Amino acid sequence: MRQVMLLDCTLRDGAYIVDAEFGTPAIKGIIRRLQEANLEIIECGWLKDAPHKEGKTFYHVPDDIKPYLIEKNTGKSGSALLVAMIDWDRYDLSNLPPCDHQTIGAIRVVFPKAHFREGIALGRTIHGKGYQVFFQAANTMSYSDEELEALAGAVNASDARALSVVDTFGAMDYEDMGRIVGILDRNLRPEIMLGFHSHNNRQMSFAMSQIFVQKLYGKRRVIIDASLCGMGRGAGNTTTELMASFLNKKYHTGYDMNMILDTIDTYMESFQSRYTWGYSTPYFIAWTYCAHVNNIAYLRDNHRTSALEMHSIISSLSESQRAQYDYDLLEQKYLEYRSQAVDDHAVYDALRAKWRDRRILLLSPGTSLKKQREAIRAYIEKEKPVCIGINAVSVEYEYDYLFFSNQMRYAYAKDVYPEVLQSKAKLLLSNIKNCAEAGEYIVNFNMLIKRGWPHFDNATILCLRLLSKLHVREVVLAGFDGFSDSHKDNYVDEELPRINPGMSMDELNAEILEMFRDFRQSVQGQMDITFITESKFAE
Repeated sequence: MRQVMLLDCTLRDGAYIVDAEFGTPAIKGIIRRLQEANLEIIECGWLKDAPHKEGKTFYHVPDDIKPYLIEKNTGKSGSALLVAMIDWDRYDLSNLPPCDHQTIGAIRVVFPKAHFREGIALGRTIHGKGYQVFFQAANTMSYSDEELEALAGAVNASDARALSVVDTFGAMDYEDMGRIVGILDRNLRPEIMLGFHSHNNRQMSFAMSQIFVQKLYGKRRVIIDASLCGMGRGAGNTTTELMASFLNKKYHTGYDMNMILDTIDTYMESFQSRYTWGYSTPYFIAWTYCAHVNNIAYLRDNHRTSALEMHSIISSLSESQRAQYDYDLLEQKYLEYRSQAVDDHAVYDALRAKWRDRRILLLSPGTSLKKQREAIRAYIEKEKPVCIGINAVSVEYEYDYLFFSNQMRYAYAKDVYPEVLQSKAKLLLSNIKNCAEAGEYIVNFNMLIKRGWPHFDNATILCLRLLSKLHVREVVLAGFDGFSDSHKDNYVDEELPRINPGMSMDELNAEILEMFRDFRQSVQGQMDITFITESKFAE
């Protein structure tokens, strides 16, 4: 048996990216091709306490995987060991039947440090049903030397086939690797394999996987986790194709690179075109603070925070809070950060005086500002409204005011359109700055938000709420178009920074429509709102 083996975890770790919905052809094709590529271990997905849905890599029992496999009696199924993962406290083992050696041959149990003994105890039950048992020690870097020795002792007392070092935050460096591997290698029974599962927060996943192999090769059998194109939660994982090529070159493992590349061409390019994973600045921040990736994803997906904002929010958490994820706490910290209190009474008084009995035109940054430019300009020339640009600048229009609620959009406008920003009055929410300079009106962010939706800080709706507080009676909307899947079709400025990457545009449109309906109902009889450009929100 080989001294070093490759475990492909695409269908398991990649499930975080696609909500496990790979589709039946992809699941079948990835398993078959990886078998034919001579990989030793293929992780087919998760075992969950819920019925299996066809095309998803969440299974209830191992038999759910059968439809995705080539029949063994054909002689074409390959010799790869098929495994599935369970979370130590999220799967009822009474549902797990005895191993029939036709589907899943091994179960991987993942557990946090505080519960490693309970996780290992589950392994004894799993082994008793005939499965090989692999343990995954989440955030292994957090274990002290004494805790690593205790972990090794507990694994030794079990029937474990393997124990994996897990670099949950992609934070491990050479010295960390030396400490952890040295202690575990000295204390584990020699027949227990050591594995390594890394994340690519620092773009070091491939390098650390190589180092892991080099430290143990010839001393103990090794398993390296990898995924096709690095597909996995957050910053992703070591890439299967890179690791296979390295192992072929250095250790003559004989993986079929043509088959691996064919798998990528056939199945992975489609996922890459629709989803985002891999290294990014937010995941660099996760490494910096050893923060759970779910904290990063929550702030990015729900509030579209900039890297600077995310850095400030994560740094405000304690070490233990960063390593876990508490969405209520994150929401609290987010609002604390965004809600820098300012005295805006004078601002409201000044704007009420300026806009009394005036019609307000909000110019949101949708492409209709370009497509219907002549009609909008004609409207402005005829009606003479107060023109307010929303979170963006278009050189096609003369603004009376510019409204900004997003730090990233404000910074972009300052860099790209400095003359426009300098010459126009600006309405800034307190999350951007809390000390006004000449020509600036600063309004409290927390007074304009309304909770109840994930993306409750939509700029146009925030501005509408401001106008409502100013008792503006007539508002006209242009450029409030709604979103399509093509970024260049969403904004009048195609280079405008994206603040909702990876999100379903249909879901975002539905959410904004619901917020808009809610606002219209709240000002019924007090504010007249009309559209002069096409919009998904016009009813």
